Amino acid sequence: MRKPSLSAGQAPQLAGGDPRVHTTLQHLVALEGRARRFDFLPRQPVGSVLSGRRASRLRGRGLEFEEIRAYLPGDDPRSMDWRVTARTGSPHVRVTREERDRPALIVVDQRQAMFFGTRLNMKSVSAAELAALTAWRILAAGDRVGGLVLSDSGIEDQRPARSRGAVLRLLSLIAQRNAALSAEAPVVDDAPGMLNLALEQAARIVKHDWLVVILSDFDGADDETFHALSRLSRNNDLVLGLVFDPMAHELPAEGRLVVGNGRLQVELDLSARKVQQNLAETGGKRLRRLLAWQERLDAAILPITAAEETLPQVLRLFGSGRAPRGLSLPDDAMVKGDMS
Repeated sequence: MRKPSLSAGQAPQLAGGDPRVHTTLQHLVALEGRARRFDFLPRQPVGSVLSGRRASRLRGRGLEFEEIRAYLPGDDPRSMDWRVTARTGSPHVRVTREERDRPALIVVDQRQAMFFGTRLNMKSVSAAELAALTAWRILAAGDRVGGLVLSDSGIEDQRPARSRGAVLRLLSLIAQRNAALSAEAPVVDDAPGMLNLALEQAARIVKHDWLVVILSDFDGADDETFHALSRLSRNNDLVLGLVFDPMAHELPAEGRLVVGNGRLQVELDLSARKVQQNLAETGGKRLRRLLAWQERLDAAILPITAAEETLPQVLRLFGSGRAPRGLSLPDDAMVKGDMS
């Protein structure tokens, strides 16, 4: 377990090439074979965070009207079209078919605030892994998938498509933004507002009955964020992947912590009661706000800690049984598929 000296929002000073600090496209592609035993469709295991009332809001792929025809023995009486039946004087049924897919949009946060980790992963790496698992699982279900990748400098998009190439292009964007994160990166004053810009862009893409998955630590979330999420959840299924580091909630009882914003730094004495209280309140405020929003938005929240492997957490959250801790995620898979 690593316990490096940290500055808030900065990386541990580890050897270059550490996959827990920066992920790679090869690593995200290798997760394809592991994206099983969980789903975003309405039928959920009892232990899933999407079960019960949450599952009732998951719309699945929906139904499209196909035709109205005369009733045949064996037809479901519930499909009877009573208006046509009354007009014609003979029983008719309404025939529907399942839509080919339910489009999904994954919003992935790779801002500098996500470049923080104290035990295992950087939050940015955990978010990238969760995005890859989600994208591969949705594609395997036969649905279109795309995404938005936000950084301090802008937002890049991959329009939803039902193809391996689309997923690879999305993962490539994520890997590129992840690789650009650095403890020495300059501070961007309007970076917290980038989350709201990404949500506005997402609202222009999705229509109705989409699955919208937002993976972030929700740095900079405010009332405008709530209203944007509310609009997205009105006609779509909304899942919030809250990526956090336990340092925000489990502070050591003693020692010193260097906190900075990239320009100024201050050393805090963790043995001081007032310092402990202020840090605990700051770390828990964001989580409490999101949990309060959960009921008002009727959205599902998936808490993902950067202190643990991502996949076992996903399996537990989706009620797929107890997955072994420390499950390895191989990096040796080759990138396959057309990315053009």
